[in-house]
Amino acid sequence: MPTLVVKNREGTETRVDAQTGISLMESIRDLDASVDAICGGLCSCATCHVFIATDWGERLPGRSPEETMLLENSESFDPERSRLSCQIIVTEELDGLSVEVAPSDF
Repeated sequence: MPTLVVKNREGTETRVDAQTGISLMESIRDLDASVDAICGGLCSCATCHVFIATDWGERLPGRSPEETMLLENSESFDPERSRLSCQIIVTEELDGLSVEVAPSDF
């Protein structure tokens, strides 16, 4: 079971033992991490926007055009680190992944 490090909007870090095969969003939304996930993981709202640690960027699958479009509309978009947590599936290879919940655009 991979362990993730999640920093919420207030800067508090929490370690999470994540289940493989589900989205990063599902792994962290029940924490006090401010992940709203309004659309439930359908890649249509960007309320699960997170920043991925820079050294992890190339280890993850690339963004889809839909994910990129949603993220580019965010005031806090960072081309190097921004991802929608609903679009990342947790695998054993993500053990140690560090994510930070992005500021809310709402």
